[in-house]
Amino acid sequence: MVSQITRGIKISVLTSFEGTYFKNYKIHFAFSYEITIENHSKDSVQLISRHWEIFDSLNDIEVVDGEGIIGKKPVLKPGEFHTYSSGCLLSSPYGAMKGHFNMINFTSTKNFKVIVPTFRLCAPFALN
Repeated sequence: MVSQITRGIKISVLTSFEGTYFKNYKIHFAFSYEITIENHSKDSVQLISRHWEIFDSLNDIEVVDGEGIIGKKPVLKPGEFHTYSSGCLLSSPYGAMKGHFNMINFTSTKNFKVIVPTFRLCAPFALN
């Protein structure tokens, strides 16, 4: 698990290798990740959007931007947390992801970025 705190918001990420499958005559490596967002600040905040950079050892970096997370824009009061699961496909057994969440502080009404630390996506058989 990796974790990082930005402006009182703690992001923790846990990853899992889900297996391989063939599609269109090509092998794909499936990974899942669970992200927990904890509000350790004194203000209520809301997640507005996300930005991902997905590194695949056999492909170029893929950038993904979108509203919310899995269709939600959670509001977190001080002391609250939100956990969600998602996943990605790689063309190799090894890669990584990093990014940030764009959030709004309800007290100051200012937007700010919360860093999602780099997390590895690695099939167990790819490790030495």
